[in-house]
Amino acid sequence: MAYETLSGYIDHIIYQNEENGYTVFSLICDGTDKTCTGHLPGIAEGESIEVNATCTQHPVYGKQWKISEFRILAPADAAAMERYLASGAIKGIGAAFAAKIVQYFGADTFRIMEEEPERLAELKGISEKKARDIAVQMQGKRELRAAVVFLQNYGIGNTLAMKIFDKYGAALYGIVRENPYRLAEDVAGVGFIIADQIARKAGISVDSEYRIRCGLFHVLTQAAAEGHTCLPKGELINQAAQLLEVAPEHTEMQLSNLAMDKKITVRKQGDAHFVYDARLFHAEMACARLLLDISEGIGPMDNETWDNKGKKIEAILYAQDMEEDEQQLRAIKESVRRGVVIISGGPGTGKTSIINSIIQFFIEEKKDILLAAPTGRAAKRMQEMTGYEAKTIHRLLEVKIAGSGETGHDGGPDGHRLRFERNAENPLEADVIIIDEMSMVDCNLFFALLKAISPGTRLILVGDMDQLPSVGPGQVLKDIIDSAAFSTVFLTKIYRQAKESDIVQNAHRINRGLALTLDNKSRDFFFLERQDVNVIYKHMIQLITEKLPAYVEAGPLDIQVLTPMRKGPLGAVALNQILQEKLNPASAKKNEYQSGDTIYREGDKVMQIKNNYDLGWEVVAKNGIVVDAGQGIYNGDLGIIREINARFNTVRVEYDEQRMVTYEARQLNEVEMAYAITIHKAQGSEYPAVVLPLLKGPAPLMNRNILYTGVTRARRLVIILGEEKTVATMIDNAAQGRRHTGLKERIHELHSCHCGPSA
Repeated sequence: MAYETLSGYIDHIIYQNEENGYTVFSLICDGTDKTCTGHLPGIAEGESIEVNATCTQHPVYGKQWKISEFRILAPADAAAMERYLASGAIKGIGAAFAAKIVQYFGADTFRIMEEEPERLAELKGISEKKARDIAVQMQGKRELRAAVVFLQNYGIGNTLAMKIFDKYGAALYGIVRENPYRLAEDVAGVGFIIADQIARKAGISVDSEYRIRCGLFHVLTQAAAEGHTCLPKGELINQAAQLLEVAPEHTEMQLSNLAMDKKITVRKQGDAHFVYDARLFHAEMACARLLLDISEGIGPMDNETWDNKGKKIEAILYAQDMEEDEQQLRAIKESVRRGVVIISGGPGTGKTSIINSIIQFFIEEKKDILLAAPTGRAAKRMQEMTGYEAKTIHRLLEVKIAGSGETGHDGGPDGHRLRFERNAENPLEADVIIIDEMSMVDCNLFFALLKAISPGTRLILVGDMDQLPSVGPGQVLKDIIDSAAFSTVFLTKIYRQAKESDIVQNAHRINRGLALTLDNKSRDFFFLERQDVNVIYKHMIQLITEKLPAYVEAGPLDIQVLTPMRKGPLGAVALNQILQEKLNPASAKKNEYQSGDTIYREGDKVMQIKNNYDLGWEVVAKNGIVVDAGQGIYNGDLGIIREINARFNTVRVEYDEQRMVTYEARQLNEVEMAYAITIHKAQGSEYPAVVLPLLKGPAPLMNRNILYTGVTRARRLVIILGEEKTVATMIDNAAQGRRHTGLKERIHELHSCHCGPSA
């Protein structure tokens, strides 16, 4: 790939992402206008610049020059100086003032502005204060560019360099040279690997105390990303020693120092010692304490009161024409008697009917009820099933992005911290709180929820413990059930209507480790033996576009392809490229926008992949009048790209209920193609039809739990494309990745100190 050196001045900036410096601009080079792209933090119109670039051909925007390196050139003459100052790069200087300044100071203009900025006040219309403001801006731009160049020597790209500069300012030089591992603690997106690369270039010793401490935390952080809240001490020491390439005794010594500094907590569980990030240990301990407090907040009832309530429950069941079943009756009664109740069951076992009966009972008791679920789609399903408002847990807790210096917990967009307005000082106002899809709730979110619940409130947790666990750390539902400290009702009976569904029957067979009968005699569960990836692509397209829409009475974009993995020929990334090409091909009538390797096209099916509580939406009538508006688009929300505006670099997406959201180009990292999504991303969702392409894959992802979750996402139809051998292997593979957690142990530790009833 041949690089060329281009020199000229920036005539016009077409697009600039202030967060990472990615810029599209027009460069006037020898009188020719060239469109250039690249990460150039802090550049402004009018600046003279030299770049190394390669010529590329964009499918929509034509010839562009992709920049690999750049440097700012000093303005060569008075005209270049005036052009830069007139561009608006320095606030407070327009074209008229730019001309005055250059005319007055001539070729000495930039030296004066940088070294003697007070002299700008010699000009009429520029006060001393304004002169100082201009000097600060000039200094800031120079310092930013100097910092970026300095950090490039350590292999740091412009995006991270700008974050580091924003965090430390001029102090970054000392930090990088003396202890770059601070960056891993303070700057989102750095992490141990990058900090270690910097440290090696800075000549920091391999057995540095800072390095070993950071490496230990890195292993714990990676474990948390895999769902663990702790690790066995020996495993942590060995992993860190291997990562750091030092002797295990060095890591063990620093582990003791971290414990003394209260950065980690070490606890004995069973026969082994486990190491926690102190924040996760605190979260699990607090969850145990708060759960027990809530459980004991509902006192015992006298016999007469309980008899009356029992009769009311039976009357509700009779009125709703529910089948008489001891499990359902017990679930409702326990929800009335206890402070904390867990209801766990698979598809077709009547969870929705129970929730509706519980709601009906407490409404008749004139109690205030709140309903919530972990994701927007799960909350929407809950609302549709019950007829009552349901919110995401985040929205229930009135989430905000914490400002600088504010406390909160990690998990916000782009590494921000979240703050919940509902907490111990401002608890939720409810007598009963029902949480659905509890298997998806992680330790940190559960801690935030429990803090906002006052004793005296009933907490009812509903879910399926056999679904995939939460993406975040912990296995909250399983640990609570395994603790046996709270009233738990297991629903195992499959009801009449559900018995007629092979989706439900096969889901339960998968869950019990039983082989499936794949003879295609079913009306809602089909298997097509296909062993070639390209054949799977072909038949998947035929099914989505020709065969299934009429069969399930849904459009092609309503039919969801689910896959266990992101990468590989049958991973979400590759499948989305294939499906986009076939379902929404390029056309002169469709605008496009390219961000990284992804081409967004009008008509594309997309998914929001982060909770964004501040993103506004509106519902617009045909006459253009806004009839409804609000805020908040959530992880898992599916939408269609309706408009791409190349001039303003915006993408307009329509979500459920005609909610229109306008994304700026810099926000597109929150949106992914969604013709195919991972099964993990589909948790809490339901689709008219699901297509599962299944061939060989990584053993940790090709397991019973994944298959069970994928099948239970379908409402009317499941089609598996792949090898019967793969399906059998997944059913046999019950080794869902074991998570190291301690909530069960924390409950046991505290339960012996509580005198309330245990179920």
